[in-house]
Order: sequence, then structure tokens, then C-alpha cells
Amino acid sequence: MSLQAAHMAALCAGSAVWLAMMRDPGGRRARVLFADPRPEPHRPWDRLPGASKAWNGWKRSVRTRREWWCVPVAVLLAVVGGSVLPLAAGAVAVPLVRRWLRRRDERRKRERRADAVAALCGAVVGELRAGQEPGQALLVALRDCVVEGSEPFTEGGARATARPGAWLGDAEAAVLAAARFGGDVPTALRQAAEGSGLEGLAGMAVCWRVAADGGAGLATGLDRLETALREDRRQREALRAQLSGAWSTVVVLALLPVAGLGLGTALGAEPLRVLLHTPGGLVCLAVGGVLEAAGLFWACRIVRGGEAT
Repeated sequence: MSLQAAHMAALCAGSAVWLAMMRDPGGRRARVLFADPRPEPHRPWDRLPGASKAWNGWKRSVRTRREWWCVPVAVLLAVVGGSVLPLAAGAVAVPLVRRWLRRRDERRKRERRADAVAALCGAVVGELRAGQEPGQALLVALRDCVVEGSEPFTEGGARATARPGAWLGDAEAAVLAAARFGGDVPTALRQAAEGSGLEGLAGMAVCWRVAADGGAGLATGLDRLETALREDRRQREALRAQLSGAWSTVVVLALLPVAGLGLGTALGAEPLRVLLHTPGGLVCLAVGGVLEAAGLFWACRIVRGGEAT
């Protein structure tokens, strides 16, 4: 009976997490199409400022501190297994999961910035061919390329508007000042290219320098640079698609021990009691954990080596 109660508690907890994390795409689409500066609250507690603020803060913490979900899972396993070892494993998993999430978010930001550089080149080319001066074309293009370095959040769930050039990082002020007041734009772009994902700005700086010194067409050079950047993006996406099968294999192999524990529990073998409360089970748990970690590390290293190539 206690096992059934634990299963029901886990089901309720999972349902609560799913309901909290689920978004309303229909409502968001309607808000985008029919923008209202003062939207009506769609939840009863939105009429209470304190409750709405607490709810938004809780949602933001859930999305930004996802690694802490290891703790309730560890507590549940500790209660079901009657041991403190899952608690220790959950405490160790929190920093590891945080590191993995940060690396994944950093990779996504790097890719978005690379896409923004390609879009910036295309926007500058369009402004130049429309008759704008190079500096003014760069300013207009930077204003139009407000993208995806982050997703600002304000009270009530509204999106904050990012300022132009914010995705350039620390070199934002130098690039905007050089473009607005006729400064050394190539040098500012070269400094901005030192940021993660902004390497394409170095090519843009070279095109700008050649056009300024030799009189070559800036629009032609930037058009070719945009084509090269987008082709590199397509190649990376094709390689990632080819490696998706390998990543699926890694995930399946990693989940096999969990599936074995679930199957043993369903058959009434009580694998958690054997693993956590017997000397032989503790030895098997330690050896299995080491082998699992080594296998995951080696498989991920092989796949990432293929991605790097």
C-alpha cells in the first residue's frame, strides 16, 4: 500500500510540474496579433498584484533554476528506498546539471548571435543598395537586428524590448558610436568579433576596411560574407542532423538502468531495497554508477568530436 501511495505522489508531482511549465501558445499568438497595451488578466489571481507578482516570480525561478528539480526527485527516491544515498546523489547532481544547462544555453546563445551577424550583413546590404551611407546603413541594420541574446521579463508576463545592438556585448557602445559619428568602424567591429558567436564580424570589418581604403563595393563584399555565414550554418545543421541518431543511442543507453529498475519494481523484486540496503547491492550500485558515468563520458566525447570536426 505504501508503494502505491508513493507512486500516486510521484504522479501528482509530475502533473503539477507539467501544468506549471506548460505554456498557452494560442493566447500568446492572440496577444501578438492583437496587441493591447492593457491586456485583461486571464487568471483569477492576476487581479491581485501581490499574487500575480509571486506567481510570475515562481515561474521565473522554475525556468532559470531547473537544476534544483534534482532535489525533489532525490527526496522521492530516498522516501521510496528508505535510504539517504539518493539525497547525496541529488546533492551531487545539482552542480553537474547546472553546468550542463549553462553549457547548452551558452551554445544556443552563440548560435543565435552567429545568425544575427548573418542577418546584420544582409540588412546592411539592403540599406546600402537603397542609397544609405555606410554608417547610417549600419545603424539602421543594428536597429532592425534586435535579436535573441536573451528574453527579458517584466511584471505581468510582458516581454521587455531589447535595445539595438545589445547582442554585441561589451563592444556595443563602440560600434554604435563609430557608426553614428564617423569613427573607426572596422576597429570597433573587430573588437566586437572577440565575443562568443560574433566571429563573423571580423569578416565584416575586413570588408569595411577594404571598401574604405581601396574603393571596393562594400555591398558586394557583405553579400558574399552573408552567403558564406549562412552556408556554414547550413553545414552545421546538416552535421547535427546526421549525429542525432548517435545522440539518441547515447540517451537510450543512459536510460537502460532506470528502465531495469522500473521493470524490477513492477515484477516485485524490490531492486531499490537490494541496492540500498545490502552489501552486495551497494557494491553493484557503486560499480554500475562508475561504469555508467564512464560510458556516458566516452560516448559524449565521441559525438562531440564528430561535431567539432
